[in-house]
Amino acid sequence: MKTIIVVGGSKGIGAAIINSLKDTHKVINISRTAAISHANVTNYTVNVLEDELPEIESTINGLVYCPGSINLKPINRLSLDDFRADFEINVLGAVKVIQKYVNNLKNNNGSVVLFSTVATKLGMPFHASVAASKSAVEGLTKSLAGEFATKVRFNCIAPTVTETSLADKLLRNDKQKENMENRHPLKTYLQPTDVASLANYLLSDNASAISGQVFPIDAGIVSLKL
Repeated sequence: MKTIIVVGGSKGIGAAIINSLKDTHKVINISRTAAISHANVTNYTVNVLEDELPEIESTINGLVYCPGSINLKPINRLSLDDFRADFEINVLGAVKVIQKYVNNLKNNNGSVVLFSTVATKLGMPFHASVAASKSAVEGLTKSLAGEFATKVRFNCIAPTVTETSLADKLLRNDKQKENMENRHPLKTYLQPTDVASLANYLLSDNASAISGQVFPIDAGIVSLKL
């Protein structure tokens, strides 16, 4: 049974990933609150940016870093502290976790999954801070895929709007949800399980020849014009 670390697995996409893995994998959740209770799930209550990360003695086969931000403001209302905060949670938190566990992953042909956003490919108003930090995540993914080629695979998922607590302001009512569906050529936005399915594939041996890639799940908003 493989062991997968999920950082930020208490809700949203992270919780969906843990829920889909828990019956067939040992899962270590590192987040500010506990994930679901299950015999195969171990929870560490940690603030990734502030606290020491736990020592994991067991074999680590995969790592998923889920924390992120959606800080949507016009550029003249974004402070430098806003940019720093988004960069810290999206990029520096991922770097801290990777540095902590990469040697264990390297010894076990591990797989790392990071997260970006469709806003790095599609110019969207008010996304300057999140698009800047997530673009850095994509660069980090490609660089580390090269650095650890044959030892650890690094891939990145770039979802469109996903129905999680992070997106609450974008999906506050039925009208907003309908408008969001209509913005996408496939007339839908994402559920956490949609993203979890791709993450699970990238963690699996079925994706053993895939590294250094950024995978959009965009419901057509970037890739299609109808």
